[in-house]
Amino acid sequence: MNQRRLLDTTDLAILALLYQDARLNNKDIAEQVGLAPSSCLERIKKLQLDNIILGSKLEVNLQTLGGNIQAMISVKLSDHNRATVDRLQKQWLTLAEVLSIYHMGGDIDFFVHVSVADTSHLRDFVFNQITAHSEVSHVETALVYEHSRSNTLPNV
Repeated sequence: MNQRRLLDTTDLAILALLYQDARLNNKDIAEQVGLAPSSCLERIKKLQLDNIILGSKLEVNLQTLGGNIQAMISVKLSDHNRATVDRLQKQWLTLAEVLSIYHMGGDIDFFVHVSVADTSHLRDFVFNQITAHSEVSHVETALVYEHSRSNTLPNV
């Protein structure tokens, strides 16, 4: 059974700092939360061991790499069995254009967030990688004008 670990205010403060900037070093975190560096490091290791901290990600300016257009591709499937969903998601995640995939409930089965060089690249990607699958029954593409991410730890 997956039991939720109760986090105290110090754990939450550590998480909030790392969520805001995962590059912070242990000494700076310890100072900001009022712990000795060794105690802070032990808490961070425990948060990792308990799968509360799953890793950290690098944010890249995609335009410097030629990703001039981002889009969200909504995908409806005609076949909703688990094997199909898992296979498509796994396959699409290997594609260089794919930034993330959201498996959805409701009318849309997937949102596929992509970065491409230009509109021709986007069109070819949709035709060759998305609609080429017989299980895909409908696709709509929306351009992303701007993407922002909160750096505040959610209060759930």
